[in-house]
Amino acid sequence: MNSYENPLRDSQDRRLPRIAGPCVLVIFGVTGDLSRKKLMPAVYDLANRGLLPPGFGLVGFARRDWADQDFAKVVHDAVKEHARTPFREEVWEQLLEGIRFVSGTFDSDESFERLKKTIVELDTTRATGGNHAFYLSIPPSGFETVMSQLAKHGLVERQPETWNRVVIEKPFGHDLASARELNAVVERLFKPQEVFRIDHYLGKETVQNLLALRFANQMFEPIWNNHYVSHVEITMAEDIGIGGRAGYFDGIGAARDVMQNHLLQLLALTAMEEPTSFEASQLRAEKKKVLAAAHVPTPYDRHTARGQYSAGWQGGEPVIGYLEEDGVPADSGTETYAAIRVDIDNRRWAGVPFYLRTAKRMPRRVTEVALAFKRAPHLPFTATDTEELGTNALVMRIQPDEGVTLRFGAKVPGTQMEIREVSMDFAYGGSFTESSPEAYERLILDVLLGEPPLFPRQEEVELSWQILDPVLEYWASQPGNPEQYLAGTWGPESSFEMVARDGNTWRRP
Repeated sequence: MNSYENPLRDSQDRRLPRIAGPCVLVIFGVTGDLSRKKLMPAVYDLANRGLLPPGFGLVGFARRDWADQDFAKVVHDAVKEHARTPFREEVWEQLLEGIRFVSGTFDSDESFERLKKTIVELDTTRATGGNHAFYLSIPPSGFETVMSQLAKHGLVERQPETWNRVVIEKPFGHDLASARELNAVVERLFKPQEVFRIDHYLGKETVQNLLALRFANQMFEPIWNNHYVSHVEITMAEDIGIGGRAGYFDGIGAARDVMQNHLLQLLALTAMEEPTSFEASQLRAEKKKVLAAAHVPTPYDRHTARGQYSAGWQGGEPVIGYLEEDGVPADSGTETYAAIRVDIDNRRWAGVPFYLRTAKRMPRRVTEVALAFKRAPHLPFTATDTEELGTNALVMRIQPDEGVTLRFGAKVPGTQMEIREVSMDFAYGGSFTESSPEAYERLILDVLLGEPPLFPRQEEVELSWQILDPVLEYWASQPGNPEQYLAGTWGPESSFEMVARDGNTWRRP
């Protein structure tokens, strides 16, 4: 049983959401930042919204020598600090009854025997029905060990009317070959429909609104093609450095960390054809067509750029460069800025460059998708009339200021004909009284319900690596380190030259 279906529920009544059925959620790596800041608060927020059943168990697995009450205190503090919804004692008390902790290591048989006993106990006392979700919030190097232990100790055996699912955090390998090896390990135990590859960007309200904007409004579809669109920019900029993540980030880099998953998924959603429905299979079919038709044009030195931030100023304060960060080798060649041009060889998008960029230590934090439109002929206007007019653009802001902006020209008041660029703006915060749920709330609930539309399948992962691998191999073959750019600026000079060759300029978010 995947979920509880209210017999009085009308499928058209949005006031009666689906509630997850009885189940146990096991989080491996529960002491990490992701778990503390995102996963545990998301579980509480779901409970607070009435979307978790009374029969729910939360099990943490980590090395720490904690008792159940120690782990409960950690969850309590994380919820108090990071939860989106107000703290309510009655919700916490109900959640607390199903919280357990198992201390151990991934290679310890004894630890997994304790885990099995804990889950069996919850199945009995909390009536969770043998339904289990295993969340691997751990480095990919630990996947195979955990998977083999789950199989060895009978934790993923299939029983009638029960389910087992596994949730995998990115990155899905570091190239195409490793992604296939990782998938082979996972699919030895789980069927494809039981594997949920988390891409938290796909859970964001604004990413889903991109689909609504395109397909629910007749005004956009006629111009969503190469007849009207000049180019598309997909940007994910962060204003922070790597912090204490050198052990993870160095050697992976910005392209593997963000571009292979988040940005190429945003590209697929932006460029795909209209699906016949929003069922998972239909969405995936359309996204796969886009990714299969996409490639980075050669030569790569003209259509890609990479950089590494150096010491500079951020928010009025001096900050150190990447090579001075704790744990980063002095000769590191890892990029903190990556930009590529992607061409899509299909009828809708032929000739339209898609520019993808991601970076650390940018002037501001922003994620957006911007469609820049071709210029009008301007036959009635002189050159001076339109010198203040930029290109028309439709900008979908993913974070932090979720919304949509339409940029167009309007006449400046006065006796002269002067056209200037203005904005028409829609902001979620100003238009809706409901606050947007966190991405992990939506995604964890979808895992427990067994609904996969927002989770990329292995075919999409492999197609993304096929696009990016040749670029990474080219960068690795180049002598010297990535080009330096000052912290607090919009990236290396080579990135501006990359788009200038096509007669375009980067939009300043």
